[in-house]
Amino acid sequence: MISQTQSVRIEALRQEIARLERGWRPRKAQATSSGCRTLDAILPEGGFRGGTLVEWLADGDGTGVATLAFAAACRACRSGGGLIVVDQNREFYPPAAIGLGIEPAQLIVVHPQNKADHDWALDQSLRWAAVAAVVAWPDAQGGTLAGRTFRRLQLAAEEGGGLGLLIRPATARSLPSWADVRLLVEPLRDPRPSSLVPASLVPGAPSHHGRRQRWQGLLLRCRGISAGLSCILEIDDETHPVLDLR
Repeated sequence: MISQTQSVRIEALRQEIARLERGWRPRKAQATSSGCRTLDAILPEGGFRGGTLVEWLADGDGTGVATLAFAAACRACRSGGGLIVVDQNREFYPPAAIGLGIEPAQLIVVHPQNKADHDWALDQSLRWAAVAAVVAWPDAQGGTLAGRTFRRLQLAAEEGGGLGLLIRPATARSLPSWADVRLLVEPLRDPRPSSLVPASLVPGAPSHHGRRQRWQGLLLRCRGISAGLSCILEIDDETHPVLDLR
């Protein structure tokens, strides 16, 4: 058990770390909107900084986390850069991403044959200055993201200046992170009878028309501020905007 004195000291240490981190900026630090005003509102610069990694943590399929990550990737690509999807499981469904606003000419999909190829492809994609965003599932096929590899990816993103969006299981929450932002996405029950859920980005998991799915985004880590802030997110299946509820 942590005593009250220890809790005060831990919080003071968190505040000091946040103060020091506010003075840090990657080489290309322009912020990109997440695609949702409520999420942007809890981020210190109103979006995700270029040249950084963002972790999207969720428990299982159907949480909408992939849709939210690709919505952010779409915003990053508006500047004209490309989007690379590193898909070791071969489950990514390009038409769904295009439906979110990704231009086909901007999209490159990589199918690594093994974990080593996956990590190399992810590293090289992040280092490419012409790439606005990279989306990947680094824990695919039962693998895990080693701390040294994670650090190398963080440096690669800083070098390239794009946005690295890593979709990971909620169990990764207990592991060390080199991400600038770490978000836990959890579904919320919606008592309203008629609404919509987002289109799936993986085959075999079709959307359920006529219902609405909502998620809570909990900020586990964000460079420069204390964690613990949250927002509610919602996506329309037909038009794909991220809707702001509060």
